[in-house]
Amino acid sequence: MPLTDTAIRKAKPADKPTKLFDGGGLFLLLNPNGARWWRWKYRFAGKEKLLSFGVYPDVTLADAREKRDEARRQLASGIDPGAHRKATAAAARPAVFADSFELVAREWLAGRPWVESYRKKVTAWFVNDVFPWVGSRPPADLDAADFLAIARKLEARQAFESAHRVMQNCSQVMRYAVATRRAKHDPVADLRGALVPAPEDNHAAVTEPAALADLLRAMHGYYGLPMTQAALKLAPLVFVRPVELRTAEWAEIDLDAATWLIPKHKMKMRTEHLVPLSRQAVEILQEIHPLTGDGRYVFPGHRSRSRPMSENAVLAALRRMGFGTEEVTGHGFRATARTMLDEVLGFRPDIIEHQLAHRVKDPNGRAYNRTTHLPERVRMMQVWADYLDELRLR
Repeated sequence: MPLTDTAIRKAKPADKPTKLFDGGGLFLLLNPNGARWWRWKYRFAGKEKLLSFGVYPDVTLADAREKRDEARRQLASGIDPGAHRKATAAAARPAVFADSFELVAREWLAGRPWVESYRKKVTAWFVNDVFPWVGSRPPADLDAADFLAIARKLEARQAFESAHRVMQNCSQVMRYAVATRRAKHDPVADLRGALVPAPEDNHAAVTEPAALADLLRAMHGYYGLPMTQAALKLAPLVFVRPVELRTAEWAEIDLDAATWLIPKHKMKMRTEHLVPLSRQAVEILQEIHPLTGDGRYVFPGHRSRSRPMSENAVLAALRRMGFGTEEVTGHGFRATARTMLDEVLGFRPDIIEHQLAHRVKDPNGRAYNRTTHLPERVRMMQVWADYLDELRLR
């Protein structure tokens, strides 16, 4: 039965929080201390969420039902009511009004399944390079020239790659505005071919066998913290992204099966990634397990075991060994593997791309899953590890 004011006033607190349901997902949470909070339960993008509507009696039963009905209208329009509220609060200043580009962008940002460091980076792009120019305007009023002007400002300071990335994100915001009926089309799409081409992003990497042999010998001879030593040895064997390596958790690794399953929330493409572990990789992990196996992270931080290793730990070790930024980076091991697995060891490019966790599609345009070509990838990882040993021990 729907709630009544009389029923709410007569309800007595219990030892634990109790819920008084009204309907349509709305309920009153009655806490042991007598506080009464309105809550609304809903689902968005397959996930169950809660939204607070305030405290009774400051927010009456009628007020709570009105808030619920408004939130349900937003939900029917494809808008996450919780994200919309956060975006409205973040954009709450005189120059910003409901459905401004800034509000829509912040709402879109709130719904991205990104790691927090990347979310902050993209948010900073918007705050510094987009919102000052178009943030207060409705998305429906913006055209291609508005976004081109933003891109030109970035290009003027030689930030060509940033210009492309900022425009990609602006385009996604505009598509979100279209999907939520706050714009008719995405004008950023009309900029195709108008921006200065971004230079190729080539991370410094060693791709010559002799140079790689020298690097491997230096890494295996490095004197430093055991966690850093192990990370250095493991990096070229698994050639994952630096953030994936340093945040590796023991719960993700099965030493008996020789596999490392990286969850999708850590991956750039937001898809689970399976890394077959060579015999050498398993040995490195077995060596470090007595030191860190009782904790969460394979490579915990030096000051706190509850946090992963610093993003600069491997890079700093390479610099202490005398390798400059123009010679090698932590990310460069991926380029090393991509080049040498193809050109030296002769593995198929699509197998290599799968193991690099790049998007590879089948002939029908569908993305392959994490186990595609797994037997060949297992063989490739062991051949690669044996090849690295051969180079190092020459």
